[in-house]
Amino acid sequence: MRALLKTVLEKGLSCEGITEKEALALTASYKDNLYEILSITDKVRRKFKGTEVNLCSIVNAKSGLCAEDCSFCSQSVKYNTDVETFALAGPDTVIKAALTAEARGAREFSIVTSGTKIEKESDVSRLEEILSGMREASNMERCASIGMTGRETLKRLKDAGLESFHHNLETSRSFFPNICTTHEYDDDVAAVRTAKELGLYVCSGGIFGLGESWAHRVELALTLQELDVDSIPVNFLNPRPGTPLEHAKNLTPRECLMIIALLRLIMPDKDIVVCGGRDINLRDLQALIFSAGANGMMIGDYLTTPGRDADKDLKMITDLGLRPKGSCHD
Repeated sequence: MRALLKTVLEKGLSCEGITEKEALALTASYKDNLYEILSITDKVRRKFKGTEVNLCSIVNAKSGLCAEDCSFCSQSVKYNTDVETFALAGPDTVIKAALTAEARGAREFSIVTSGTKIEKESDVSRLEEILSGMREASNMERCASIGMTGRETLKRLKDAGLESFHHNLETSRSFFPNICTTHEYDDDVAAVRTAKELGLYVCSGGIFGLGESWAHRVELALTLQELDVDSIPVNFLNPRPGTPLEHAKNLTPRECLMIIALLRLIMPDKDIVVCGGRDINLRDLQALIFSAGANGMMIGDYLTTPGRDADKDLKMITDLGLRPKGSCHD
């Protein structure tokens, strides 16, 4: 094990990243070596990301009535979840939410919409108006999570002020059919590739705790590495009543930390942002996400569930000797 840890440290600091074989060996033995691994990921994170923490926030801008059948999602029409449903919010609502997030210290703000993609002309025009208004009113990085929206629409939104595009692969290719049957994995991969080709900063990660194995997690990480995504959002399942996974309890706090560490060691210089499910899964170990390799965190509410008080998150960052990253437009 000592030889493996030495190799992992060397490959992390050199930005080479560990191989599939090394990742599987590490995850197979992490329970006895977690804190030795965290000492490595902390060094790697500090080398490439320093002491700055990238804080992001989101607004649920269009909710429910999604035709997809993702088994973890309360917004699918396939499940009886009583989730709130509403059409795309107007510019005033979204910009107000962005300014509130900016006042809390967030540097990136994402407009999140339910559904397979944004395609109605009225919705595209409204998003253009929102992005243009955000550009005038705020210094925040402008992001959108709008499903598998096509190239022409993404280009229009980029011209209106879109800088970042978020689209999770959710899990590995081999495990995906267990989670979603209404579209193909390649559709998600194509959405990521299109955004990269357009020059957008691309956030793509997954949700963990769906019943996947460590081999599936490694597979997802290697796919993200191949796609050269810029940021990896890490979500941990918070089971939603009415969904097929409502009774799932697949994660421990230590396992969550190892998932973050795995991503950092495979992609040493990428942004890794811990998002949904952080409170319920990590519990009292939340502060260790940065030692595990994360250099970002979502603050404020999540998509359909409330988040932790932003002041507590900011205090945690300060207590750790870290500091929020400044605006990308300063």
